[in-house]
Amino acid sequence: MRDVIAAIVALVSLAWLLAIVASPVLPAPLAAAVYLIGSHICHQHPDRSFHLFGAQLAVCARCTGIYAGALVGAAMGPWVWPQAALAVGARGLLIAGAMPTAVTWSSEWAGVWAWSNVGRAVAGLPLGIAVGLVVMRTVATVHYVGCAPRPPIASNPPSIPI
Repeated sequence: MRDVIAAIVALVSLAWLLAIVASPVLPAPLAAAVYLIGSHICHQHPDRSFHLFGAQLAVCARCTGIYAGALVGAAMGPWVWPQAALAVGARGLLIAGAMPTAVTWSSEWAGVWAWSNVGRAVAGLPLGIAVGLVVMRTVATVHYVGCAPRPPIASNPPSIPI
């Protein structure tokens, strides 16, 4: 069952990334839906977004990198997670994955460095990979049959009859 769920998560990740990249060339109603969803999760600044055929993608370059990384993390999760978990755990993996994004965002915010869209996307990849790995690890524990059964709760009659 969990392999099916893992495959569904990976396919949904792939479908979303394809929708983002294809958004400029999709039929208008479908493109409108993708751009609407993108507007709820991303600022969609034109100067910080990739363009295809003269039209902006549904999310910014950084988000595109994050979603591409999430697909990679979801696809390789079953094979990579045990080694990543032993090294740093889920929280450490997410913190490490977020560092390049934090560096690019904070340096842009402080006015120290203006990153290109390619730089933003590349910095988003590790965060996406980390999120994909953590999501796949979570999926791997769904319906886990190896969990110890809960001990029955003993009845606790009142000490003084009512």
